[in-house]
Amino acid sequence: MPLQNRVTPASDIVAVPERGMFMGNRGILHDEHRQLGKRRWAHKAWLICRTKFKNRQRVVMKPRRYTELFFFDEATAIAAGHRPCYECRREAFLAWQAAWQAAQSLPLPPRAPAMDNLLHDERINPRTRHQQHWQARFGDLPDGAFILDAGAAHLIHDGKTRHWTWQGYGAPTPRPKDMITTVLTPPFSVATLQFGYRPTINFSGNTLKADGDSDN
Repeated sequence: MPLQNRVTPASDIVAVPERGMFMGNRGILHDEHRQLGKRRWAHKAWLICRTKFKNRQRVVMKPRRYTELFFFDEATAIAAGHRPCYECRREAFLAWQAAWQAAQSLPLPPRAPAMDNLLHDERINPRTRHQQHWQARFGDLPDGAFILDAGAAHLIHDGKTRHWTWQGYGAPTPRPKDMITTVLTPPFSVATLQFGYRPTINFSGNTLKADGDSDN
């Protein structure tokens, strides 16, 4: 049976056979039986990591170790509220940091905890404790952001949208630039995309991997 450790653009953690291109974590969310409890994060540093790093080996969802989460691609992880890891994805983190600094007109590069605190305020609805959505004009949103339409997540790419599924993206669909739409990707992350961060997007749909595998 698939483990419940796959993350959607809407930040839901689900159990599906597909695992994805990237790994990440939000702390320890599972018990000794590799089952999730009620909480969906244990700290504010929601990371996007490589699945292989320096020959490190992990048993997925080992008791008393952080819960390995998996994302279809980086754009999916960013929509869910995550950001690049400083240790295993140093180049991506520095690019994210530079784009964030430019977007916010900061005199110095922001530190990771400061970004995490701001992201957490935007990604979590304090009343429902689920993902927080917001409204924006479609034409103002950058490539790599996700919107919600008819209850489904759609990636913005080349000024059009593509329906997201665990098996891959759908065909491009044109949208009116003046359309007001519901956005999944947090506002600070959208601004970071607007100022030059380019997330990895999986157009191959190749995401299958067995749960028994070890990762970084």
